[in-house]
Amino acid sequence: MKKNNNHIVQKVVLFLGSCFLSLFTNAQELETYINKALDTSPEIQKFELQYNIASEKVNEVNTLPNTEFGVGYFISEPETRTGAQRFKVSAKQMFPWFHTISARENYVNALADAKYEDIVIAKRKLMASVSQSYYNLYANKVKQNVLVENIKLLDTYETLALTSVEVGKASAVDVLRLQMRQNEMQQLLEVLGQQFLAEQTNFNKLLNRDKEIAVSIVNELNLPSEDFEINTKNLALHPELLKYDKLYQSVEKSELLNQKESNPLIGFGLDYINVDERPDMSFSDNGKDIVMPMVSVSIPIFNKKYKSQTKQNEFQQQEIEAQKQERLNTLETLLDKAVNDRISARISYNTQAKNLQQAKDAETILVKSYETGTIDFNDVLDIQELQLKFQMNQIEAVKTYYVQTTIINYLITK
Repeated sequence: MKKNNNHIVQKVVLFLGSCFLSLFTNAQELETYINKALDTSPEIQKFELQYNIASEKVNEVNTLPNTEFGVGYFISEPETRTGAQRFKVSAKQMFPWFHTISARENYVNALADAKYEDIVIAKRKLMASVSQSYYNLYANKVKQNVLVENIKLLDTYETLALTSVEVGKASAVDVLRLQMRQNEMQQLLEVLGQQFLAEQTNFNKLLNRDKEIAVSIVNELNLPSEDFEINTKNLALHPELLKYDKLYQSVEKSELLNQKESNPLIGFGLDYINVDERPDMSFSDNGKDIVMPMVSVSIPIFNKKYKSQTKQNEFQQQEIEAQKQERLNTLETLLDKAVNDRISARISYNTQAKNLQQAKDAETILVKSYETGTIDFNDVLDIQELQLKFQMNQIEAVKTYYVQTTIINYLITK
């Protein structure tokens, strides 16, 4: 199972690394996190145990019906020519129709194959959850860094404002406004800190480890120059859909088993009767015990049960086909949404980049105007607020891009 885990993780990490150069240096670290999650996840272990139980059932069905033994004692001993019968011992074994046991094994194996897809699905979902939580932590961390830089910037503006107050070029109100803005940023910084701890707990619990363990996050993620090509045909091979194919096959095996079990059972047995010798008589078979081989046949004359099972199997196959189509529609919708949301994230990123550059240009103009004594601290706060908004939106766009890419990866990776 571990070998399977590594194979899946390597495919995903290589897939991500080939798409995002900025993630390449962190790919090994992310792979380590994902491997840790796959190795220690209780949910994965749960599905693996369920699969082991389903596989073990093969040994359960690979058996014959119970052998019947009987012992009887004649209270009133019947007399025969060769003597009185004392007690009787019998044994009987029923055998199913030819190939019935192998049909049972095939059916149970088919159920186990379907159960195995639950492991594959759970691993994919866990890998996506770890990646998404990682990107949430990244966005939170970068937002905190941006807030710290903006708080420092406001410190600089506060110093300028205090100097302007001294020379009569600004009022104390301007200083108070700057300080209130700093307080708001400090509050947001502290809130983000708490949100980071909550997300870190979520991340660590995905790895099934102590919530206090610090998570190492990449310093910067940039969008790739262009998006990778999406092969929507791979969606048809998604394990959530393959599971329905396996379930359909298990119903086919169930019907084959039903047909076999509708055939007669054949039984072979042996009766042994102990006979006492007749007293005062001498002949060749005096007291000879009786041994009687037997053959029996169990015929399901009233076979409505098997006809009903056939009908149920037909309905179940139709249900599985409908469920598969419904799930395919859902996955196609998710894929289309993820693709469009990723395109929107790129558009937002580019727009925020332009706005941020313009905000910085406006900031430069305001700082230069201070030299001429015409600085307006209301404008300073407005520009600073816009700049912070654009920075936050840009970070959110990067996070959204990578989260949506994780979803796309979950849906189309073979």
